[in-house]
Amino acid sequence: MSIPVPAKYIADFEKRGFGMFVHYGLYSSLAQGEWTLDLHHIPKDEYRKLFDNFTACDFDAKKLVAVAKKAGMKYITLTTKHHDGFFLYDTCGFSDYDVMHTPAKRDLVREFVDACREEDILPIFYHATLDWSRPEFDTDWDAYLEYIRKSVEILCKNYGKIGGMWLDGNWSKKEADWKLDELYGMIRRLQPEAMIINNTGLSQQGKTGHPEIDSVTFEQGQATPMNREGMDKYVTAEMCQTMNRHWGIADNDLDYKSPRQMIERLCHARKVGANYLLNIGPTGTGGITKITEALLEIIGKWTDMAKESLYEGKPCDIGCNHEKDFVLMKDGTAYVYVHDLPLLGPKDVVVAYESEDKGHSLTGVKKKVKSMHWVDNDEELVFSQDGDKVDFRATGFYYGTHLIVRIAKVEFE
Repeated sequence: MSIPVPAKYIADFEKRGFGMFVHYGLYSSLAQGEWTLDLHHIPKDEYRKLFDNFTACDFDAKKLVAVAKKAGMKYITLTTKHHDGFFLYDTCGFSDYDVMHTPAKRDLVREFVDACREEDILPIFYHATLDWSRPEFDTDWDAYLEYIRKSVEILCKNYGKIGGMWLDGNWSKKEADWKLDELYGMIRRLQPEAMIINNTGLSQQGKTGHPEIDSVTFEQGQATPMNREGMDKYVTAEMCQTMNRHWGIADNDLDYKSPRQMIERLCHARKVGANYLLNIGPTGTGGITKITEALLEIIGKWTDMAKESLYEGKPCDIGCNHEKDFVLMKDGTAYVYVHDLPLLGPKDVVVAYESEDKGHSLTGVKKKVKSMHWVDNDEELVFSQDGDKVDFRATGFYYGTHLIVRIAKVEFE
């Protein structure tokens, strides 16, 4: 069976590779997660006070974009409306539960889009299809779907060309008819080159659905390779994950992932041809927390080292003898992503918890190798080739350096 050729906008999305997810809304003011209204059974009149005091005084779209860009992220997906029903954008009279009716009185989505365009960051709109603020969800299904379509239509009409619509909530009524032909048809008509993504939820990771879907999702999971043989269209994939355990800010969630974990997950996504969408949760007033900015700055040092192959490199048939290692191909050059290298130094000085440097080899190499070197310092690597197998010595990190995942560039004759 043949594999379909990706549409240009899908191929361009894949080349962006690494994105920022931003969960920001009324729930941010309570700093106990984006599901706090539902899971903590907060009375509606009490929750409404968040609306009446929403200032977004620290929301700085230009800084948000700058932080993302420094981290090596090339697109941002912003929660324009989450499950609590609050709109971060000007609904132009459609709803009075939007940011224009709060003390902020600013269209935050407009500011976000403008800042993205200034820095060549692709803006994507998250929009919840589950909405706790609408009684029609349980009483008048057709009216509820019309409400969803109209609110999405505003996003598609009022902000110029966008990168995509990231929908979330259909899993709340799995057996319902969501009339996706109408919703997706409207998006395609108004935004023909926008990615259409509908989160399948924690239990349906990697599932394809409606033929208009452009990317499957892996929420908080590990992406698996896509089998595209026989597909009617090329569908890509995206891993989306949090820095700790919550999407919206949660002050008492201290369980942050380490830079190692996040860099290795980014690598895993690229290994299987998926994008990596890493979430941040701004404060109630819209600021970026110190730990978020610090962690992204560390990740940015790694992506800057890896940029030659990270975004446009493609999975290939060359195999590695270490399970976590993999090879991406770009313009006829191979890039080997090597994990768990030791930190070099005397044993009474360096305590290395990583594995020992053991033999490394590549299999399925169909061309004669001309040279191998680390991309971070241009150090030449010793290698030997026997047919389609290449053995090489993957030197560890010199004292004073540890890049977590190191990349060897392989050039062919």
